[in-house]
Amino acid sequence: MRFSAPRSPSPSPVRSSRRYSRRSTFGLPPDSSDEETDSDESDGESTASSSTDSFCYKSDSEVPPPPPRPKRPGRTLAEQHLMEDTVASIRLHVQYRDPYEEWEKQVRKDAFRIAKEEQSVHKSQRHRSIDQAHSQDTQRLASLHQQQVEEVQAQLAALNMRRQREEEQLKRQWAERNRLMWQKVDASIKLEEDKVKARLEAERKKREEEDRRRKEEEERRRAEEERKRQEEERKRQEEEKKRAEERAQKEEEERILQEQQERENRDSEERDARNAVGFTTAGYDWQVAREILMNLKQGAWKQAKLDRNLKSVRNQARRAITPKIGQLTDDAESVNHISHQIVDIARSTIDSPIYPQVLAAIAKAILLQAETEVTAEKRSARPLGHVLAILLEQLQLFSQVFWAKFVQRAGGWPVPMAVPLKDFDGRAFADAERVKLRGRREDESVADFTARVAAYMRVYFHALCMPETQGAARDPPYRFARVWTYFSRMLDAPHILLNPVAPAIMYAALEVGGTEAARMWGQQWAKLMGLLYEGVTVGLGGSNERLIGGQTPEGIAARVRVQLEIERVMTAS
Repeated sequence: MRFSAPRSPSPSPVRSSRRYSRRSTFGLPPDSSDEETDSDESDGESTASSSTDSFCYKSDSEVPPPPPRPKRPGRTLAEQHLMEDTVASIRLHVQYRDPYEEWEKQVRKDAFRIAKEEQSVHKSQRHRSIDQAHSQDTQRLASLHQQQVEEVQAQLAALNMRRQREEEQLKRQWAERNRLMWQKVDASIKLEEDKVKARLEAERKKREEEDRRRKEEEERRRAEEERKRQEEERKRQEEEKKRAEERAQKEEEERILQEQQERENRDSEERDARNAVGFTTAGYDWQVAREILMNLKQGAWKQAKLDRNLKSVRNQARRAITPKIGQLTDDAESVNHISHQIVDIARSTIDSPIYPQVLAAIAKAILLQAETEVTAEKRSARPLGHVLAILLEQLQLFSQVFWAKFVQRAGGWPVPMAVPLKDFDGRAFADAERVKLRGRREDESVADFTARVAAYMRVYFHALCMPETQGAARDPPYRFARVWTYFSRMLDAPHILLNPVAPAIMYAALEVGGTEAARMWGQQWAKLMGLLYEGVTVGLGGSNERLIGGQTPEGIAARVRVQLEIERVMTAS
């Protein structure tokens, strides 16, 4: 026997997890059909009565016992126990409270409560929005009204201003009309007055013109007479002057020819004497440098540029020379080693047309090394000067090529002399060419040019101070006697001494060879130093405006260094 109730499907988590069995746990063992029918009827009646009674009383204990039934055949004890258990189970099912139904009731209540709250909030928001819209409409109307009032006031103000402008314009027009009217009146009066003045002025000018023409005619007549007289006098004087000039020119030509002959004889004798003792003039040294440089450019260099193979050999030799000059250090072993390497490189091309170019590359490398190293540290000039002295003795033609490149980079300072107006072949220099020959670059300051030339000269003086190897005499420009010649030429050219480069060079010369010169020339060197000391302290000839080095900062600094070096040399000697 089964007891179950139909249930609809529900999403409740409580009910979804429960699964009900289709067969009752309270079933009775099968009996015969009669017993089952009787049992069903009795059970239905008892259930109906108990269910009906249970709804009228508070508890099952108050339910009165059912009326007596007709006796039926008795059941066994097991059947009675089973019946009692079944009845108790049914009562429990009747009084059971389903969680899903409770949850569903609570959900309805919560939904109703939330809906009421939302309706209340919505109504309050709607009332607020209505009030806010009403307030905004009121403000908008007030603002519109205020704007219209301001527009009306602005239009009224504009009308007032336009009226005022029109009134002012009318006043100005009336004033201008009155001014023009009076101006026309004044102009008419002035015009009549000018006509009268013009007529009187024309009459006066006419009288003056007649007087002027009469006077000019008289003056012209007198001037013509005077001109004729002066022309006759001038012709007479010109004839006398021409005769005198011809006589003077003839005498001058004779005198010039005689002086030229005497000068040529004297120059020839002096040249022979200088060549005999190894002395030359400053102009001669400069011309030699220019001539060698021009021969290099037009001869060997030009030929090497046209031949690709020669050009390759020249570049290879130059690339081998430049690093060796840069590796030079101040010790005898390094100097001799690098000097012999450079000599070997140069002698390998001695039979080639590029040999002068290789010598020029060596000279350029030495000068560039002096420009970069000696300007920063003057002590680096000593090994460079030693290498230069060795190369001058061991390489043929190197002394001439180096002298040409030296003068090309330093201008007339190696000689020393100012760059002349004409070249060695008599060709006059243009201004730009002459400026370039002075050695100063376009973007170079006075201080940089002074430092660069002083670095060149310091290396040069170190080479002069190197003792000559026995059996390998140097050319005159590279002997120690050149120190005396250099100072003599410098003091003999006051216009050069005013340049700030001059004291910088003399300071380098005194620092390198001043003590040796004092030991060699003694009193004569002291006299020379006395003249130089006067030039750096009180000025040449005692004039403060002719101080050696001039008044530039570079010249003043170099002049002080020369003064201190002279004092050191003279004290040491």
